[in-house]
Amino acid sequence: MTVWLDDAIAYTQSWLSYQMGATQLPGCVVAVVKDGEVVAELAFGVADIRSGEVMTPAHRFRVASHSKTFTAAAILKLREAGRLHLDDAIGGFVPGLHDRLAEATIEQLLCHGAGVSRDGSRADFWGNTGPFLDLAGLRAALGGQTVIDGGTRLKYSNIGYSLLGLLIEAISDELYAKWIEREIVTASDLKETTADLYEAQETGRLASGHSGIMPFGRRPMSGIANTRAMAAATGFVSTAADLARFFNSLSPNATKSVLSVASRRSMALPRWPLPGSPLRRGYGLGTVTGEIGGHGCFGHGGAFPGFLTRTVTVPDWGITVSVLTNAIDGYAAQWAEGIIDLFNVFSERGPALPHLQEWSGRWWSIWSAIDLVPVGDRLLVGDPAALQPLDAATEITVSDATSGVVTEAFPMASFGETVQRHPGDASSKPMLQIGALTYCADPADLSTI
Repeated sequence: MTVWLDDAIAYTQSWLSYQMGATQLPGCVVAVVKDGEVVAELAFGVADIRSGEVMTPAHRFRVASHSKTFTAAAILKLREAGRLHLDDAIGGFVPGLHDRLAEATIEQLLCHGAGVSRDGSRADFWGNTGPFLDLAGLRAALGGQTVIDGGTRLKYSNIGYSLLGLLIEAISDELYAKWIEREIVTASDLKETTADLYEAQETGRLASGHSGIMPFGRRPMSGIANTRAMAAATGFVSTAADLARFFNSLSPNATKSVLSVASRRSMALPRWPLPGSPLRRGYGLGTVTGEIGGHGCFGHGGAFPGFLTRTVTVPDWGITVSVLTNAIDGYAAQWAEGIIDLFNVFSERGPALPHLQEWSGRWWSIWSAIDLVPVGDRLLVGDPAALQPLDAATEITVSDATSGVVTEAFPMASFGETVQRHPGDASSKPMLQIGALTYCADPADLSTI
């Protein structure tokens, strides 16, 4: 294992524990995969606010648009088998399309460049007030013309990816779910992943979804819905570990995958920039691409009634992080990217020197909590309330077991001032002093400051 990863995962668990309390989200599961192996599974909160059932890594989630990555991998596997070319027109495989849509290429559909409407004429399924489109409903949506000209910009489309599901059926002469579960899911050794929910008995260990806390208070949302003809865009159900293992296998550096190295590289190559994105984000073939901390990354997110999920892979490290939340206002994207950001700090600075470990911990004042995080040869003062908890952190150089000095800080902080740690004893509580500010180890003791 990468030498810094154990320390990074330990702080990830501490940080997310704080975040869960601060956001009051029902539950969350995080999986970290390194070079194909699950190295961490972290579970927080509850799977259902009604029963109080404790969330576990075994719980399954609706992972929604992560389905697009599975579908894209399936298309590329068919290309490797010589069954299609990415510049083929979709109308050559799927009849009955509007003339403009029939001219769209398979690659344009994969990268959301075909100009297709996002969800058709009505999307009650996203409001949890109507069913997902069946084949007739999808066919009706595909009979209309494209919204904009193809090949002009990224226009995200669930209808376009549902059409790719019909393409897979046309070429394989099998139902989409049957073919993809055999050729992609089972071939990737994913035990807890299905292309959709088919029967009530298949919902075992499915975490309950939940509404946002605003405007009426948090409410359960079962997540038990068949996505029917839209499964290729949004139907998949999975665990954090399965999802992370699959995305890890799509890294060009992976040693085992259902796709060739060339296909995997192609998936992560951005075709379109995400308009307005300040973070150099783009969309490839079924993947969201970008850069975090100078490292290229790819992955996808998912939004389903009651669930928000996000997966990020960093090929340079051979690491994938999946964050699954069971609430419609979950922080899956922010937490996944925050984890990658703090991993970057540990990767650059290396594991902590042994004598710093006794300083590790959370401290409280009436203003906020702070974390002392040993990394490399310094203590970083982390902000557990932040989405990037170690970003531009104050740094402390430790002198001995109880003292140190602030050697890096913003001008408004306590640069150059002393740090004192009082472990506490029978007559006193543990205290920390950074410059003139005092913190306590137990928030219950704040009244004594």
